[in-house]
Amino acid sequence: MSSEFRTRVLVAEDEEFTLNLLREILSDANFEVKAVNSVADAIVAVDSFDPHAVISDLNFGINAPSGADLLNFLEQEHPWIGKVILTSHASPALALPRGTSLPANVTYLVKSELQTIASLSEAVRESIAKVDATPERPVLENTRIVISHTQGEILRLMAEGFTNAAIAVRRETSLRATETLVQRTFATLGLKSDEEYNPRILAVRMWQEDKIVIR
Repeated sequence: MSSEFRTRVLVAEDEEFTLNLLREILSDANFEVKAVNSVADAIVAVDSFDPHAVISDLNFGINAPSGADLLNFLEQEHPWIGKVILTSHASPALALPRGTSLPANVTYLVKSELQTIASLSEAVRESIAKVDATPERPVLENTRIVISHTQGEILRLMAEGFTNAAIAVRRETSLRATETLVQRTFATLGLKSDEEYNPRILAVRMWQEDKIVIR
């Protein structure tokens, strides 16, 4: 049996023909593919399938979670996963509710402009590269650093003395996910690990000294 490595791609699309077509195209391009037709199924599949990248439509029906909801979830909980939007809308502003946005590192594709199978494969690889290359820079609100709700939860648990493994158990996520989120939290706070300073202690101190605001 072959042990050849294949990049895993999760496809979320509610139109059955398009979903099956994408599965066939990506499989023929030597990706390992899992296809689902809803955001809820995609979120469940992320833990079991552990994809390197996710391709999602924007719209999944009236009152259903959108592709933006899925990709923003990934940005918070699985930030190492590449994110691709494949949609019929030329601009997300035409499809998303007011106040909703996509993560900054999304690869955005318009179905009518996609000309070759190679273009789709390249978009997947580009999305993974974007995640690896995306720098974290502290964002300030007055004099306090802005962090996400997920990062706030990570800091609270660190302040209570929990290890990464214990945090993973309490948040019901993998250790890999927790370690990545901890490192992203340090980066958001502008902290680096070196021989002189422990970023875990410095992060907790910033939390306790009210130098952080959650948004």
